[in-house]
Amino acid sequence: MIVLLGVLVVILGFATRRNPLLVVGVAGIATGLLGKLSPQEVLAAFGDGFASSRSVTIFVITLPVIGLLERHGLQEQARTLIGKLAKLTTGRFLALYLALRQLTAAFGLTSVGGPAQSVRPMVAPMAEGAAERRYGPLPEKVRERIRSYSASSDTVGLFFGEDCFLAIGSILLITGFVNSTYHTHLEPLQLALWAIPTAVCAFLIHGFRLLRLDRSLESQFAASGGPSAAEGSRTVEEAK
Repeated sequence: MIVLLGVLVVILGFATRRNPLLVVGVAGIATGLLGKLSPQEVLAAFGDGFASSRSVTIFVITLPVIGLLERHGLQEQARTLIGKLAKLTTGRFLALYLALRQLTAAFGLTSVGGPAQSVRPMVAPMAEGAAERRYGPLPEKVRERIRSYSASSDTVGLFFGEDCFLAIGSILLITGFVNSTYHTHLEPLQLALWAIPTAVCAFLIHGFRLLRLDRSLESQFAASGGPSAAEGSRTVEEAK
């Protein structure tokens, strides 16, 4: 039971808002030492875990590319592009991205988007650009709110879309567990088909929340006496 003190290290680390990577690393070392492993064996366990899960760290390869793209004006170009589409509001744009993310995930293309690959460098700036075109310069709280909705569009689309693909890991895990535990013959296609109604409901519910964001922003800027859509556009043009 003393080995479970490693779980306590994780709880205390997260409760005090320490670096997650550092917390998990210290918890792993503590658990190994409490389990009477030598320092060499603990280090070997870390190496084996890293070697068997190399795909988890593949995002590190994309970070330098994204950094170079941002340094050469990717976010500015995204804002400029969205500013040319007069009828595309922030909520409508994010609803379109939600649909795209969900459809690509349903076909197994789960790595097409993501917080690091697409949300931060493209989706969030484009959503902010749509709001800037209508309302002018945005307060920091409004920017953070739009960014959170951008991230939620990606997360919801991926989470509920990927289960519609019969070869995804979660589907295979469920079918394997059910078939081996309850001695049944559950096919992945059956689970994938049953996931479609859930994905449709998730799209309708979150899509409604995204469209409601436009009305919320409109009310917020109207109450604060912010610039109108025309004034906002003129302000952006003058800033350029």
